[in-house]
Amino acid sequence: MRLHVVTFGCQMSAADGGEMAAPILARGFRAVDAPEDADAIVLNTCTVRQHAEDKALSMIGRLRTWKAEDPGRVLIVAGCAAERLGPWIQKRFPYVDLVVGAKSIEDYPRIVEETLAAKFDALRETRESFDETASAARSAPVSPETPVGWTSPVVAPVTIMRGCNYSCTYCIVPHVRGRESYRSFETVMSEVRAKAAAGAREILLLGQTVNSWHARAADGRERRFTDLLRAVASEDGVARVRFESPHPHFVDDALITAFAEVPETCDHLHMPVQSGSDRVLGLMRRNYTAAGYLEKISRLRAAAPRIVVSTDIIVGFPTETDDDFERTLELVERLRPASAYTFKYSPREGTESAGMTDDVTEEVKEARLARLNALCDGLNDAALKRRIGTTVEVLDENGGYGRTRDGFRVKWGTPASPGRLRTVRVTGTMKRTLLGECDEQR
Repeated sequence: MRLHVVTFGCQMSAADGGEMAAPILARGFRAVDAPEDADAIVLNTCTVRQHAEDKALSMIGRLRTWKAEDPGRVLIVAGCAAERLGPWIQKRFPYVDLVVGAKSIEDYPRIVEETLAAKFDALRETRESFDETASAARSAPVSPETPVGWTSPVVAPVTIMRGCNYSCTYCIVPHVRGRESYRSFETVMSEVRAKAAAGAREILLLGQTVNSWHARAADGRERRFTDLLRAVASEDGVARVRFESPHPHFVDDALITAFAEVPETCDHLHMPVQSGSDRVLGLMRRNYTAAGYLEKISRLRAAAPRIVVSTDIIVGFPTETDDDFERTLELVERLRPASAYTFKYSPREGTESAGMTDDVTEEVKEARLARLNALCDGLNDAALKRRIGTTVEVLDENGGYGRTRDGFRVKWGTPASPGRLRTVRVTGTMKRTLLGECDEQR
């Protein structure tokens, strides 16, 4: 039997897709790249932005033909859009076999087993062998091929927490994923060891506010995020550790010190700022000021001078004035991010800001976004060009393509097996990517 997984959205969603695949692959299914070759499809949806939700719903509609060709096939719709629109999806697309919302992912192995058992009786296993918990499924041996949810054969995501206790007025995440819950220290480390044994050289720790993680370990000690970061970095086979996405509130002295002291911690921090206007940040309920955000970045750069920062920014939030937007441009000039994800505000049903008057016209949003992108693109181009002529360490992720410790994509001319740390001399740039020549490998 064959499985195809489609994921829309962020790296957190991609990691969820891997977890959703695990109990199905444990039944003997094998992953395939094309949906037409599959006996079961898991469609892992996103609802943070309307575009991602629309793409998922469109694909569900297109899969009607795939399902009609063989009614014995299984179509599972999961994730954040499934949480928000579950009853509507079941009514609108009656050929969908199972809708599982994001809040049910911990119970997903049991839920999906019941659906698969009904469809594939020949593959029925004993209850004892299949009714694994989500944690056991995550820690099971991983296929030597690129596993579902990994970005390459050597970069593995590990989800350490879910949900969010903040209530940013524009964000749908707390509604569809719930309040924060934290995986135990032992469970996380078990998964890290399993993935390192399967070939992962880089571990990507994930969570909506990843650096808020804390848990009491089996020895009774309360562990904080930096304790976990250091433990992951010390595991055999782990050459690099990254994490996304941190909240500014939890960027504390301990985390800043870890960037300076732990060599496996990558020299890159992606920390969303969203606006440079304190008035707009207050309306967004971000719980920090522009000055407070910049002060933490300044302390981080003082402790770890090689650190590279990237961020997220929204333009056109309700009531954003020209002066508010100028404050955002000023913050970007001071922050000088190497890259930025920039967005026009759009209301999401179920969020507090959806009840605000969206009084910034589309024309103004477009103009502001264009100015912001021009500034950010210039900063990115300058950051890339500064590296021409330098030598950088690159983790080979896909045979001749990888990333530096500070997050820049690098391509060089000699394909080879992924997983090695390579020394690359940068000779040029192209489309947000460094070009180079490989001098040696480790």
